[in-house]
Amino acid sequence: MMKNTIAADLEWSSLAQKALNGECLTVEEGLAVLNAHNDEILPLMQAAFNVRKHYYGKKVKLNMIINAKSGLCPEDCGYCSQSIVSTAPVQKYTLLDKDTLLAGAREAMARQAGTYCIVAAGKGPTEKELDQVVDAVREIRETMPLKICACLGILKDGQAERLSEAGVHRYNHNLNTSKANYPSITTTHTYDQRVETVEKVKSHGMSPCSGVIIGMGETNHEIVEMAYALRELDADSIPINFLNAIPGTPLEKSGRTSAMKALKVLALFRFICPSKEIRVAGGREVNLRTLQPLSLYAANSLFVGDYLTTAGQDISADHHIIEDLGFEIELNAL
Repeated sequence: MMKNTIAADLEWSSLAQKALNGECLTVEEGLAVLNAHNDEILPLMQAAFNVRKHYYGKKVKLNMIINAKSGLCPEDCGYCSQSIVSTAPVQKYTLLDKDTLLAGAREAMARQAGTYCIVAAGKGPTEKELDQVVDAVREIRETMPLKICACLGILKDGQAERLSEAGVHRYNHNLNTSKANYPSITTTHTYDQRVETVEKVKSHGMSPCSGVIIGMGETNHEIVEMAYALRELDADSIPINFLNAIPGTPLEKSGRTSAMKALKVLALFRFICPSKEIRVAGGREVNLRTLQPLSLYAANSLFVGDYLTTAGQDISADHHIIEDLGFEIELNAL
């Protein structure tokens, strides 16, 4: 038994060193991470932490979301309670006014979040909606030391430029799943459209944020492919969501991702995208449960507070996790 443990320690350490050397894991190595025996989780997370510590030390970036426009979405994304095919009872409202968006920014600061994420349901923003966001962003930039991330859907020509000029630091548009699995999740837009939007925001000087949702019927091989895709896309920030199956959505009967599997996924993304911000995002509370603290040995970022239509845990619990680990919050961090 001891020999096997030592061999496992060496294997995970070698993957960490490979990541630090700038080499990409092979498919076989990626699958080995995802298929690791649960008894090996601590040496695996230690190896991931060696990479995380090299780039980020013990600092943790905090992000806060505001659901700036809820429901009323024409898309058929199977995981989303705001989609046109969902029967989940969610609030429906048009884009929040500037004062409400500014109040959200002040709340982000109170929670010690360095990045404030303005998220709006829909295929993409109308020009009127973009005007409202641009107006709010300009005032936030003038009055608060916050980084701003916008997540407004697929952007039309000229819209990325306007957001960049207004002072949006980062734009989020998740790939969500593998290219092969995409048609089983959404049919009203394509995987390639999502890639094109990320490339568009990069070309206009905004930091690209793009991540995934684990637990939507993908295979382990496809999880490795997702990590490769985000490495190739050169996303600066990678939110790793774990499906929170909401009653009334097409994926309502999906089971949760086990905490052990979730940790292995986070380690995989740290190895394949070693220098990037890896964020434990939606669904962490219900999937990782009591093992949430271990996630920060691979990830260096958290969403704090509520998500779009589901509740997060109390902010004090997140602050306590960071404090108890001996880590520290990175204030005003992009």
